[in-house]
Parts: sequence; C-alpha cells; structure tokens
Amino acid sequence: MIETIKALDATLFYWVNTEMSNPVFDAMLPWFREKWFWAPLYLFIVAFCIQQFKNRGILIVLGLVLAVGLSDFTSNTLIKKNVKRLRPCNDPVMVERVNTRVPCGSGYSFTSNHAANHFAVAVFLMTVFGYISPWIKRVGYAWAVAVAFSQVYVGVHYPFDVFFGALLGGLIGGIVFLLYQKSILVINNRWVFKIDDGRPDG
Repeated sequence: MIETIKALDATLFYWVNTEMSNPVFDAMLPWFREKWFWAPLYLFIVAFCIQQFKNRGILIVLGLVLAVGLSDFTSNTLIKKNVKRLRPCNDPVMVERVNTRVPCGSGYSFTSNHAANHFAVAVFLMTVFGYISPWIKRVGYAWAVAVAFSQVYVGVHYPFDVFFGALLGGLIGGIVFLLYQKSILVINNRWVFKIDDGRPDG
C-alpha cells in the first residue's frame, strides 16, 4: 500500500515537474517560493490591518504570527525531522528525472513548510475578511495554491508533501481564527476588549 502511494506521488510529481514545463512557469514559479518576493504583500497586510482595524488589527497581526509560527514549527520540527523524507531533487531514485529550477536545499521534504505556512495565512485571513466579498476568498486561496504548486514544479517537493502541508496549515489557520474570535486581548495590562467577528467599528 505504501509503495503504491509512493509510486502515485512520484508519477504526479513527474507530471507537474516535467510534463507541465513551459517558459511562463519557468519564469514565474521560482519567484513564488521566495519570501522576499511576497514581502510587500505581507507589509501591506500588516499596515492595512492596523490602520483599518486599530487594536483589532494588532490582534489580527498577532494571529498571523501565531498561525505561521505554529505551522512552521509543526511541519519543520515535529513532522519533517521525524518522517525524514528526502526531497525529490535529493532522492537518488528520483534525481535523474527531476528538473531542478531552484537550489534543492538539504532539508527534508514531508511536509512542505511553504504550503503549510501559506495555507495557515490564507485560511486565517480569508476567515477573518471573507465576509467582505467572495472574490477575496477566491484570490486568497488561489494565492496559497499557487505557492504550494510552485514547490512541486521547481522540483523541491512531492505533490503529497504540499497536499498534507496545505491540510496542516489550513487546520492551524482555522484553529487560530477560533482563538482570535473568542479571545480577550489585554493591552498594557489595563485595556481589555472582547473580539467579535473582526469587522471594524462604526
């Protein structure tokens, strides 16, 4: 059973990494996994939350930090270092078939930190702001899917790495949202307010 799953994963990997090769993806997708490429977006989110939601915005930013921190720790420390699955670009069985479009790295493959972290962010933010418009949810989840997909395309993760990373991140993002929704934030040990649905006052 395990060997069948591995074979399916390898087949899906080859299809994405090789059969879907094209100049547009070659140019775009390596950038999608670079954290500095998304830095302006992260800064915009932080600034928007604080400017529009004031103290609740601070809590949203703290929720983002918590979601990413938990997903990264769970994926990298609790799962990767115990499963110890080699990346396809480092696997002696796979390496000859891999189109490596970025440096492979020495870390393990399962689960994908990029997928976990970005889905944690997407699920948390889309749950907080999704009431504004349906297209916000679609864009947010499409962004997370594109980042996760890019990990397979560039050759550093198998499809199941990103799939289970996405599930992990989504679960953590949902849990953090519940904490955000039900929490009481204490500011400067004196100012206490209860969080409702995240909508701005007024």
